[in-house]
Amino acid sequence: MMNLKGNPELAQNNLMRPLLNYGIACMSMGFLVEETAPVVWRGLMVMSAIERLLRQVDWGQLDYLVVDMPPGTGDVQLSVSQNIPISGAVIVSTPQDIALIDAHKGAEMFRKVHVPVLGLVQNMSVFQCPKCKHKTHIFGADGARRLAQTLDLDVLGDIPLHLSIREASDTGLPVVFSKPESDETKAYLRVAAEVVRRLPLPPE
Repeated sequence: MMNLKGNPELAQNNLMRPLLNYGIACMSMGFLVEETAPVVWRGLMVMSAIERLLRQVDWGQLDYLVVDMPPGTGDVQLSVSQNIPISGAVIVSTPQDIALIDAHKGAEMFRKVHVPVLGLVQNMSVFQCPKCKHKTHIFGADGARRLAQTLDLDVLGDIPLHLSIREASDTGLPVVFSKPESDETKAYLRVAAEVVRRLPLPPE
């Protein structure tokens, strides 16, 4: 989605250099294994990989370090939340009930390990027909809002189900770059602004 591939180079300090595009430094297990190779690790192997991605990378000066984690409450989530200081977690879910079950568990897990949950993002919230403009809630309406009320959290925003987002992701050109004035971009920027607003200020 960031139009990046290849093996990271080593810096003089023997740390991996993250791959860079759109002004964003990225590191992924996908850069360290073959493109079609599955990563079927558990336990200590997962923790070792996370440690490598976090502490053996020459990140340089960062404004924010964002860790994109899979759904669930397994080894990856626990390892990250217990081994590095986290300013806050953002729960992203579609509005459908089956997805909200995992989202609920994820929020409760972060609370148990004393990571502040900044709020929920409702992804694929609505589809608007490009021809007739009729709106359809394919995955249900306002499921994340109901969950947010249950958890006493805020909804940080809604991301629509839109063809341009899918096309941009597949081509590795984020929609915020390919269509900076679009409603989809505005939705992403509103969410980003809400997340930043809720993060604690860095020490001076």
